Amino acid sequence: MLHTPHFPAPRSRAQSRRRLRAAALLASAVSVCLVAASSPPTPLGVGDRLYPHLGNPGYDVAAYDLAFTYSGSNSEPLEAVTTIDARTTADLDRINLDFAHGKVDSVEVDGEPADFVPAGEDLVVTPQDALDEGERMRITVRHSSDPVYPEDRPGGWVRTTDGLAMANQADVAHLVFPCNDHPSDKARFTFRVTAPDGLTAVANGLPTGVERAGGSTTWTYRTQHPMATELAQVSIGRSTVLHRTGPHGLPVRDVVPTEHRAALEPWLEKTPGQIAWMEKKAGRYPFETYGLLMADATTGFELETQTLTLFERELFTEPAYPKWYVESIMVHELAHQWFGNSVTPATWSDLWLNEGHATWYEALYAEETADRPVAERMKAAYGASDRWREAGGPPAGPKPPKSGSKTGIFRANVYDGSALVLYALRQEIGRSAFEGVERAWTATHRDGTATTADFVRLASETAGRDLGGFFQAWLYGEKTPPMPGHPDWKPVAENEPVKASQKPQGE
Repeated sequence: MLHTPHFPAPRSRAQSRRRLRAAALLASAVSVCLVAASSPPTPLGVGDRLYPHLGNPGYDVAAYDLAFTYSGSNSEPLEAVTTIDARTTADLDRINLDFAHGKVDSVEVDGEPADFVPAGEDLVVTPQDALDEGERMRITVRHSSDPVYPEDRPGGWVRTTDGLAMANQADVAHLVFPCNDHPSDKARFTFRVTAPDGLTAVANGLPTGVERAGGSTTWTYRTQHPMATELAQVSIGRSTVLHRTGPHGLPVRDVVPTEHRAALEPWLEKTPGQIAWMEKKAGRYPFETYGLLMADATTGFELETQTLTLFERELFTEPAYPKWYVESIMVHELAHQWFGNSVTPATWSDLWLNEGHATWYEALYAEETADRPVAERMKAAYGASDRWREAGGPPAGPKPPKSGSKTGIFRANVYDGSALVLYALRQEIGRSAFEGVERAWTATHRDGTATTADFVRLASETAGRDLGGFFQAWLYGEKTPPMPGHPDWKPVAENEPVKASQKPQGE
């Protein structure tokens, strides 16, 4: 069991060094610093084109320790303590965290009280002493985490019939806990969830302990691999945790509403075989565990939270959904563990790499197991692609989301429209080279972040020729290029929509 590393607080050594340095500063330099420090706190971001307010410069997070205390009512704020271990990447006299929709009681930096003030959706922290570039720091925030949100600003907590779950994608993890809320800054996580006896808490990663005292139980989970904030998951409810074994002895655990256990079991037992199928396509499963979290809630989507995918329970109990369709959606979310979770987009404009690949394997699984030809689905997508590009932008250049929309960038063109790009690539370079690209991609960038440019470069290297022009047209063009091998494929008029059975689903 790999434990999340915690940095020792380096304050005493850093204080002494800074005090000596301060004593040697000229009076003029001191006055300049005082003027700079007196400027008003402002929200920052890392410059993401689609979400400019997300993330913060000046530090890199190594680990989060999140402690939540749940009262038993999902309409009341949870008591919470968030501890962030990070290393500075610049000199800092202030630290910006993404956090909103919670009351902050106190903040400490390396064990010492720090001043704090909200600025937009940032929490701006001023430590007692400025921090030098390259220093380790620990920030501890005591705060509330409110699961009730206004209608125009949906948040990360999802209220279920018996508790809570999380859905933080794309930009709402910071409505749950203070963080550097951008996928470019992945970190390891520890979760400590205290809930009344009779409830079960589960989170990303593997369990490391259960403690019972005074009518409550504290459940602890840790991840063994870094994770983006938008993929964090905590489930609290009247749940049963089911265990089985996947390929190579992989522990598979599912979290289901206890009353629906029997009805869901036939679906859950399919997961080990689906993992084995994906491993043949994309390489060995990249994490320490996997499983499905069946939530009694209506979300309108499924979500690939790392190692524990969030599903609406009704997807599996509504008889109107064909069996092949449900299984392909299961594979869509499973594929995200490789594409999006292990290899994470460096910016939100790179989202097509997540959703395009997940949709591709969803379609490929339906072809191989249910006789639903990929070419037919891709031809339908080709017919609609120009309309999708006009409405939402090209696959790698999506239009910004509407303010306050949690799923605003998850449009058709990052699903089937982006899978269409992958189909075109396979047509262009051949099946064998394409499969080589896929395996190389997940191996080269495992546990890291990557960009569209990285994918173009790797595909070109694998194919043995420059594919820059090919990708420029397919990923950024206003119009869909001709499909290699299918000169007869044409755009379809708006009154001839894509078949309903091929509509993109999930996230």
